[in-house]
Amino acid sequence: MPIIPTTEITPPAPPPGPPRSRGSTDEGVFDDARTYYTADERHLNTRAGARTRTYSQNSLFKQMERMGLKEPYRRGSHDESTIPHSRRFLIQVEPTLQSLQSQEDTDGNMQITIEDNGPKVLTLRTAASNGHNRFDIRGTYMLSNLLQELSLAKEYGRKQIILDEARLNENPVNRLSRMIRDHFWEGLTRRIDASSIEIAARDPKDWTDDPRPRIYVPRGAPEQYEYYTKVAEERPELRLDVQLLPEKITPELVRDMNSKPGLLAVDMEEEVDPKTGKKTLKGRPFVVPGGRFNELYGWDSYMESLGLLVHDKVDLAKSMVQNFCFCIKHYGKILNATRSYYLCRSQPPFLTDMALRVYDKIKHEPGALEFLRTSILAAIKEYHSVWVAEPRLDPVTGLSRYRPEGLGVPPETEAGHFVHILEPYVEKHGCTFEEFVEGYNNGKIKEPELDNYFMHDRAVRESGHDTTYRFEGCCADLATIDLNSLLFKYETDIARTIRNVFHDKLVIPAEYCVGNMEPNHVEASAIWDRRAKRRKLAIDKYLWNEQEGMYFDYDTANRKQCSYESATTFWALWAGVASPKQAAAMVTKALPKFEAVGGLLSGTEESRGEIGLERPNRQWDYPYGWAPQQILAWTGLYRYSFTEEAERLAYKWLFMITKAFVDFNGVVVEKYDVTRPIDPHRVDAEYGNQGLDFKGVAKEGFGWVNASYVYGLQIVNAHMRRALGTLTPYETFIRAVEENRAKALAELV
Repeated sequence: MPIIPTTEITPPAPPPGPPRSRGSTDEGVFDDARTYYTADERHLNTRAGARTRTYSQNSLFKQMERMGLKEPYRRGSHDESTIPHSRRFLIQVEPTLQSLQSQEDTDGNMQITIEDNGPKVLTLRTAASNGHNRFDIRGTYMLSNLLQELSLAKEYGRKQIILDEARLNENPVNRLSRMIRDHFWEGLTRRIDASSIEIAARDPKDWTDDPRPRIYVPRGAPEQYEYYTKVAEERPELRLDVQLLPEKITPELVRDMNSKPGLLAVDMEEEVDPKTGKKTLKGRPFVVPGGRFNELYGWDSYMESLGLLVHDKVDLAKSMVQNFCFCIKHYGKILNATRSYYLCRSQPPFLTDMALRVYDKIKHEPGALEFLRTSILAAIKEYHSVWVAEPRLDPVTGLSRYRPEGLGVPPETEAGHFVHILEPYVEKHGCTFEEFVEGYNNGKIKEPELDNYFMHDRAVRESGHDTTYRFEGCCADLATIDLNSLLFKYETDIARTIRNVFHDKLVIPAEYCVGNMEPNHVEASAIWDRRAKRRKLAIDKYLWNEQEGMYFDYDTANRKQCSYESATTFWALWAGVASPKQAAAMVTKALPKFEAVGGLLSGTEESRGEIGLERPNRQWDYPYGWAPQQILAWTGLYRYSFTEEAERLAYKWLFMITKAFVDFNGVVVEKYDVTRPIDPHRVDAEYGNQGLDFKGVAKEGFGWVNASYVYGLQIVNAHMRRALGTLTPYETFIRAVEENRAKALAELV
């Protein structure tokens, strides 16, 4: 089948700019919080002059005071109705915030949601009347927005503000898009250098007794080692521990480093220090997922880059690609994440598509071609040294598996995560839990069955799908449809780029040589085309199921196709590996099995099986839905011209996120239960849900969900976007569309 360039499958651009909320004529009403709340002149009430009450009202007011009655609402008068501005409120921040919380936040969690039992109405005084007139703020959405705005105002040190009503009744689609663009990306952005290493090095997954900031620097970056050593000397209060990694990284080395986990250095660029005028280093920024994940992650970063590119944050997406190239050059792979305990483990590979999308935005800029050359060279090195090498390559099928090296118990999990697995062995050896883990990790205690268990567990974590019954006890043996679709995409992307951009001749310098390659080896597109063709034939032979109309994983140990129905079947559409006939079969037979009220399920209920106390829910199984599964399915369906299906799935996902955002104080979380119409952010699985733990106002959302929201708005049409803003369920929306269509047809008769 023809190879479709990345640019041909990019969804259409959205309508120009988010529309302003109804009634707003003021510039800057929707500025980011820093701009809005630090501009002093904005919060001076200069629009209302000195006012006095009329004689009749003054005497009425005195009578009311004498009788102990509450001051009545004043009738609207000319001072407000003739001013050509939207309504504004004059607010004392702290007292109003306290009043709002005491009245409306009845469960005391610093959020106002549909589950709070307050009266859902609060009176504010208008700015145009110098606070004499009052207006009711009603409903969960406006009150929770008020709580958020007051929390931000307090954070920026404001005692009194003039608040635009438009910020409270803003179209929720516009508000969430704006929050992602102006706040969430910034809240999730990190760089590793003197300016913020104490923030970047913080690791909520560090369970050691002394979780001090620590950074490991590769041998090939001596300038970074010198830089961080100097930072540690100049700022002893940080207690920064700077370590130089050995040349060769082995599973034994990584295991021994687990008692002193630390951040791994990523790319830096030279800059001139404005204070000293001397050259120094500055960390290239990157976006972290959020919650307890405070480092650069593999496939999360690809999904995040899609949202960053929608918001024209091209430099940040480019910087993340450059950080990945650094990782491949110095650590041999794009890591699961940039912590020492991930050094043996990768994640689903998306580098080529990520680099090509960035290149498409910068190709007219100086250095763009060199950026793409480096990215493709890094991808080629990773392809050969990681994905088609032992132990990940299955030589019989020619397909690849998630199968990282490693020893012992993964240290990044919660303290009690493996207790139920390890307890029988603890009893068998008659020692304490801690003694057993230490003995097992260091090879003093031999348990082959446990070795096998953790081999598969590490593979699950490398797959990004931790955890699921799909991979229970077998992941390292599976040639999965997701990984092999991604590698097919690598092969086709590399072939097309070498052919179209580098004139069918890409020279491999020494630092990117792998295997039998000699320096200045020349790569042509033909060999990559052949690799893609071979992989497609193998995928069709081992992974495609004609009867079911979908792809399944293949068990390379037992030499049989698996039966677990996973949403990763749609990754074949994203990668372009499916034929048009296979794509049509997937839409007809597979799609109905995965579609739920909030979008795509990760897997079917039948495949997950019964759950209970002995067999608890897993977060990558039914009934949960995840942003990457949605994004890749929309793009894949769009690629094969199943536009209506892509729009429908995108609408359902966006509606679910928008409704939770409106009903639950602006919440945006890591994953959702796509079968729950009311509170889909409530997830009952082993890791809970990231993004719930905020007070007053969410600052980050969650990386790939933020991206899925703004990317999904490129998939839906303009009518759908308007319907989302009014929280119209998909069934109601499509019924109205069909009725209008029928009416229009009737008029033609």
